[in-house]
Amino acid sequence: MTGRARARSRGRARGQETAAPGAFSKSQTQEPTPAPAPPASGELVGRGRQKGAPGPFSAEAVLQISAGFHQVKLGERGGHRRDVHDAGVNTRQAMEHVKESKSGTSGVAIQLSANFFRILSRPRWVLYQYHVDFKPPMESRRLRSALLFHHEEALGSARSFDGAQLFLPHRLHSKETVLYSETRNGEKVQITVTLTNELPPTSPVCIQFYNIIFRRILRILNMQQIGRNYYCPSDPLNIPQHRLTIWPGYTTTILQYESSIMLCTDVSHKVLRSETVLDFMVNLRQQCGNQRFPEICTKELIGLIVLTKYNNKTYRIDDIAWDHTPNNTFKRGDTEISFKNYFKTQYGLDITDGNQVLLVSHVKRLGPSGGPPPGPAMLIPELCYLTGLTDKMRADFNIMKDLITHTRLTPEQREDRLNRFVTNIQKNTDAQAELDKWGLNFDKQLLNLTGRVLPGERIFQGPRSYEYNPWAADWSKEMRGIPLISSPPLNNWLLFYTRSNDGKAQSLLQTLGRVSAPLGIRMQRAVLIQYEDHQESLLRALQHNVGPQTQMVVVILPSSRKDKYDSIKKYLCVDCPTPSQCVLSRTLSRPQALMTVATKIALQMACKMGGELWSVEIPLKQLMIVGIDCYHEAGKRSVGALVASLNQGMSRWFSKCVLQHKGQEIMDGLKMALSAALRDYLKFNNCLPSRIIVYRDGVGDGQLHSVVNYEVSQIIDSIKSIGHDYMPKLSVVVVKKRISSRFFTYVNGKVSNPPPGTIIDSEVTRPEWYDFYIVSQAVRTGSVSPTHYNVVYDTSGLKPDHMQRLTYKMCHMYYNWQGIIRVPAPCQYAHKLAFLVGQNIHREPSVHLDDFLFYL
Repeated sequence: MTGRARARSRGRARGQETAAPGAFSKSQTQEPTPAPAPPASGELVGRGRQKGAPGPFSAEAVLQISAGFHQVKLGERGGHRRDVHDAGVNTRQAMEHVKESKSGTSGVAIQLSANFFRILSRPRWVLYQYHVDFKPPMESRRLRSALLFHHEEALGSARSFDGAQLFLPHRLHSKETVLYSETRNGEKVQITVTLTNELPPTSPVCIQFYNIIFRRILRILNMQQIGRNYYCPSDPLNIPQHRLTIWPGYTTTILQYESSIMLCTDVSHKVLRSETVLDFMVNLRQQCGNQRFPEICTKELIGLIVLTKYNNKTYRIDDIAWDHTPNNTFKRGDTEISFKNYFKTQYGLDITDGNQVLLVSHVKRLGPSGGPPPGPAMLIPELCYLTGLTDKMRADFNIMKDLITHTRLTPEQREDRLNRFVTNIQKNTDAQAELDKWGLNFDKQLLNLTGRVLPGERIFQGPRSYEYNPWAADWSKEMRGIPLISSPPLNNWLLFYTRSNDGKAQSLLQTLGRVSAPLGIRMQRAVLIQYEDHQESLLRALQHNVGPQTQMVVVILPSSRKDKYDSIKKYLCVDCPTPSQCVLSRTLSRPQALMTVATKIALQMACKMGGELWSVEIPLKQLMIVGIDCYHEAGKRSVGALVASLNQGMSRWFSKCVLQHKGQEIMDGLKMALSAALRDYLKFNNCLPSRIIVYRDGVGDGQLHSVVNYEVSQIIDSIKSIGHDYMPKLSVVVVKKRISSRFFTYVNGKVSNPPPGTIIDSEVTRPEWYDFYIVSQAVRTGSVSPTHYNVVYDTSGLKPDHMQRLTYKMCHMYYNWQGIIRVPAPCQYAHKLAFLVGQNIHREPSVHLDDFLFYL
């Protein structure tokens, strides 16, 4: 009954000078009208011609259909690269102890390769930046590019245009140049090109410009842009039995790293579905009838991400305009135009169904000149494709297995794909000509660098300690039969089950009795309570039987219905605070696996009641480690969670959750939570911590500025609220999992994943940051993903080596997995808490549960 929260990037892209067609201005009343896709200004690209693709889709469909696999993000609408924005944050210069060196020393050296390619040569001339204005406004970026590029004699052949900004390697004769063009329909267009900036080769904007040029190279290779990345329609992977096609593609970013500017590129995949929203609505109407259609359609569509066929951009459906059709009009400039005519003139698209209703998407971009958003966008169902996988598809083992076969690449396959990608660029004469035109040249080989492998940690459990296999990063076998550090005796607990699961309830009870004794868990027999298999009966049974003396509630659920799980957690986390454990009946259906399952359930029950399972050696005294994460439910309130250690062994935790209003900063609510954690630490230890390390997870691209400039000061204010003379040493570390960096090593001559404990703190780190990568976990299949740590504030004076080792130690302390995880334990605890509250409870849990890991 657990799930993973999908983090969403929240950065905003700069708006276009022209408003979205039909969007409301401040002076307009909200008439029937916001229109399709507001043009994306920031991607700094135009569109190339696209060749057809083999497979189940027609050439026209290839240009139009597309979808997101797992990571369709609201932020990814072709806006400015937010990772480029993060490059302006220089935090290292404020930390004296890492100005000279931020490298650690512990461990054994290991030779690695990384998915980075050096730029061997780059331009040495000044780049001229121009702003381009169109009268009348042209919404289609492709049309704007075509109109401007008619004037090659005036502009020259070396040029780059994103729809608003034009970059040239030479200066035009005058500061403002006026050009005239004509559309195919005979409409006269005045183009004004105004010089805005002269950029030396060292300018950060030049780095952004290299990204523009590289995306042009991808289009020359006939790749299709979807969201932020580019995909190969000419090389599809078909899964005909599920009516799905995968487009392979690449993520690419050019940035200034430690010693040189490099291209970081990784393999990406998009799953394509050939179903439009209109197809979906027609099928749904046939299934449920006209009467129930509006209600069911709203429930099914709102919240889904769609992709528009006319500009390959993703939008979230926020509402359905039942009283609008494509025949409705909106104001464009001074004239009224229907949606039908707009799409015909702007994109050459015919809308066949004139009676279809319109979809509403609240666009999250700024309006002209940084003003408010221009209003919601109206989308035509016929021109929108559903993206990604439905929940039903995700739950289908066969579909996911077939997808993983194609998308989960081994290190050898991944390295081969990356090498082939760069070779294709080198061999393509048009691509090379474009690079030569701008004086750019890339290395042909993956970057080689040296990392370090930290020694394995010793696990302390009860009276004993042991080591584990460092390559497996798992101690589930080693911990068997050893008592836990501590576990409260379980004398009064309830087990709820349905009649059909009577046998499974008895088996579970017997097996729990057998596994609990060797673990040192004293467990009395549970009171068995049978309930009818519907939500009201279960809730009634809980209300009648759970009392103040109840230490634990275990519920065997016959199915994974969310409403039933939600009602249990709401009642036992808010109304009647009691630690609880839900178990699906199918988990108990295999007798041969029952001992393993019962052991994991016993461990969860123990730590939910305040038990301590294991520990590692933490040399620092009076240390508090804090984890912060957040959960964003699209269009609704966000949930911020803070989890803080309470003891020297990092085995007891304080947990607090706050529900935020839309647009509110996450630390506004968590300030109080941090103060409460410090007071709890004082009660627990009779002293306050002398050192606090905060791991901040859930920071999207482009949000680093907010963490550095706002959140750090809020954390300091929260600490000061305990007492003006209280000044502990403080470190704030931003933890990032969604990164493109990959590392490989060679084992027995074969490309392999680096071992757990691998640290990378040179070459591919950023010169302006105190940052490092750790590969902490082991994976059985595919390529391992490193985690990036960026220390944005540090008055602790800890050596980089000690910061890295402490971070790695904390990855051993997550009690829901007998092994090393990808992030420090408090981050994962905060993630679990925020996810439970955001997904299931929707209210702040009771304060009586603050000292328990009740959300595991």
